Amino acid sequence: MTGALGLLSIKSITYLTFTVFLIAAAGYLLGRVTIKGINLGTAGVFIAALLYGCFFYSSLETNLVVGDVSFAKEALKIVENVGLVLFVSSVGFIAGPSFFRNLKKNYKSYVSLGLIIILAAVLVTVAIIFIGERFSTEDHESFKALVAGLLSGALTSTPAFSAAKESVGAAHEDLVAVGNGIAYLFGVIGVVLFVQLVPKFLKADMVVERQKIMADSDDHSKDDSDLIKLDDFGLCAFSVAAILGIIVGCIGYKGFSLTVTGGCLLVTLVFGHFGHIGKVSIMPSVTSLKVFRELGLMLFLIGAGVAGGASFIRYFRPIYVIYGAIITILPMIIGFFFSRFVMKMPLLNTLGSLTGGMTSTPALGTLISTAGTENVAAAYASTYPIALITIVLASKLMIMFL
Repeated sequence: MTGALGLLSIKSITYLTFTVFLIAAAGYLLGRVTIKGINLGTAGVFIAALLYGCFFYSSLETNLVVGDVSFAKEALKIVENVGLVLFVSSVGFIAGPSFFRNLKKNYKSYVSLGLIIILAAVLVTVAIIFIGERFSTEDHESFKALVAGLLSGALTSTPAFSAAKESVGAAHEDLVAVGNGIAYLFGVIGVVLFVQLVPKFLKADMVVERQKIMADSDDHSKDDSDLIKLDDFGLCAFSVAAILGIIVGCIGYKGFSLTVTGGCLLVTLVFGHFGHIGKVSIMPSVTSLKVFRELGLMLFLIGAGVAGGASFIRYFRPIYVIYGAIITILPMIIGFFFSRFVMKMPLLNTLGSLTGGMTSTPALGTLISTAGTENVAAAYASTYPIALITIVLASKLMIMFL
């Protein structure tokens, strides 16, 4: 009997592995489709995963079994959590070197803008929960979970998506994935279009704008040539940070915890900030972090997307698309006017910080191409961490207290 179960488990794991790579291949091909300079990028993986979950989830339940018991849901959760740790930890390491410095230096500009954008998004979301619930057929907890997913999708925020899923409990986490999937597509395209169209509407002189942002740039790259590296790629440091992050995330007090998302982000921000302990480097290589970030995002989107897709058709409503679009558009407009007319920031600084405040990596790539300079990434990096942390905390608090 034990041997039979072992064989079934091996077959099941092989099927799961095949499925993950099948979705990844299809998703990246979908993400490469470009229409007038716009493509989905990694978001294509999430769309492919949703579609797979919609139409083929039953095949997972049939093939991922031990004895007569299906463990499809548990297997997808493993894929999702491994991806989560890789992605969030990579983001923390990448942002760490500049996060605390910018928090001190630019709290009146980039940090304030990040807070304004997230606050606007959360207020819009809360309004949708209270107003939209009157016209919804779902109960309060189900509708709240779905709208929390809309928020994470509208801001294309994977950590917020994860925090919301962890906060709503097992009974409603698939609804978070459904909401995320509904809003994610416009969340990507909306910000990408915004950063391309605004300079055209304003008839901005990009040469002048580039000069302004280049004059504001400040290079604080670290020299680690004399540090001792525990391995060539920094995998040991990454692993230690991930372990500590998971432990910190599991510490709870009166029902509140940072969760794996917040714990890994906090610890890796600290690791990234210091960069070394004595002569020992605790910073993974940039190449490793980029690979882990992309691999983690891919795995997370597949695990969450397939599970969400299984409930997608059941809960989809056109009005939810409108809700998601509102959550994307209003915070961008508010943030833009606040930056330009209150903070008096130059155009490219504004757009760069908007992509960070909206936690939109695809839009940053588009903005770099539109602006013709990598310096917009500095504005993104200054706003992104504070927006990321704020949206994670706001998502959890919104679910706990509404």
